[in-house]
Amino acid sequence: MSTPPPGTPHPPLAGGAGGPAALRPLLSAVLDALREGALARGGPLPPGGPDAVTERLRELTLPVLPDTGTGAEEALRTLVRALAHGAADPADPLCVAHLHTPPLAVAVAADLAASALNPSMDSWDQAPAASALEAQVTRTLAAEVYPHAPAPDALVTTGGTESNHLALLLARERHGPVQLIHGANAHHSLPRAAWLLGLPEPVTVPAPAGVIDLAALDAALTDLHHPLLVAATAGTTDTGSIDPLPAIADLCARHHAELHIDASYGGPLLFSDVHRGRLDGLDRAQSVTLDLHKLGWQPAAAGLLAVPGTACLAPLGHQADYLNADDDTEAGLPDLLGRSLRTTRRPDILKTAATLRALGRQGLADLVDRTCAAARHLADLVEQTPGLELHDRPTITTVLFRPTGATDDDIAAVRRTLLTQGSAVLGRARADGRLWLKATVLNPHTTPHDLQALLSLLPLPAPTSLPEGSSHR
Repeated sequence: MSTPPPGTPHPPLAGGAGGPAALRPLLSAVLDALREGALARGGPLPPGGPDAVTERLRELTLPVLPDTGTGAEEALRTLVRALAHGAADPADPLCVAHLHTPPLAVAVAADLAASALNPSMDSWDQAPAASALEAQVTRTLAAEVYPHAPAPDALVTTGGTESNHLALLLARERHGPVQLIHGANAHHSLPRAAWLLGLPEPVTVPAPAGVIDLAALDAALTDLHHPLLVAATAGTTDTGSIDPLPAIADLCARHHAELHIDASYGGPLLFSDVHRGRLDGLDRAQSVTLDLHKLGWQPAAAGLLAVPGTACLAPLGHQADYLNADDDTEAGLPDLLGRSLRTTRRPDILKTAATLRALGRQGLADLVDRTCAAARHLADLVEQTPGLELHDRPTITTVLFRPTGATDDDIAAVRRTLLTQGSAVLGRARADGRLWLKATVLNPHTTPHDLQALLSLLPLPAPTSLPEGSSHR
């Protein structure tokens, strides 16, 4: 093992009173590299496809572990510029494939502070203020979901997958081996969680129109043995559809089944007076999944699982002497270990707290409303463009469309061509038995010009003369 020469200074730390002075020049290098990488990329995605991107990155970043280090500023300039150059940038209005949000600058800045301070949220003595902040913010957000509950609460998670897993775990601890009933439109993490937890095989209810078929759900609830947990969705990944939540809650009450709602995508509609009515019935669920790194513009990860009362979380209680010894808890030190299945975890709530304080309810509502309006405008443009077909009007911010007469293979090829060119990042979704191009509009800065530019990249069929009385399907 090589030894640094005598007198070599130790690398500076990010924390303490001296940390900011050490960070300042490094942040300047990072910010410059981010800008240079984005300019060099020149679009939403690096051109050339996987092989070209991998080769460019290898040329810039090898060796990974040199014998002699290059220094902090050079390492940051090189690696950050290479990563930015090769990024799929959700801040580019033509990057609209996934529920992959462009994060707000205030949230990213707060995330820097979280990394520098590096609290670990598994014991109070590692995170005194961060644990108090997490309690305040999670209870505030849970009250948005459960405005009439006496003590609503929420856990911080890594996203919808972990939240859905926890929801099924809590239901199992309340009732034993519950059987999950979910729509064909549900997120894949729900049946996967049932498998991971050793629960009975889930029952899938048809969703032919993109939402749970109520008659089929009623029949399933009638035929199956208890205990039962119904999972509804408020914002599907394919179309952004919202299940009929009040009617589903009524069926659950009639059949004595519990209800979980996966509102990973649609949950932030609660901030908007214009759109919150789409989530009527949300507060009738025993648990609700939220994901603020989707429509909340947070850097990942920013998930939550909301429940109507703190007592609902009691099954997660866990004891480890070095973290929450009984005598410490009895003496008044908060017990944090039951707030997650993870042990070491970041103070991810800080970026959300900064966003809530900086923007307030009105600022968040404006972002939600503007983004939903941009999706509606994209749908208008599709309807007005000869040679394009719209699947349906957007429920939240997802728009499905396709060139008229295209085959599924054509749709897949168009998407991959745009990716390889680096000109646009569109998703794909299957609906009504066909493959569609998917635009998930999440950038509140998107303009009508941006949306028109997106559609202009698509190969449209040449106009044809049809016999009188005939039409394209």
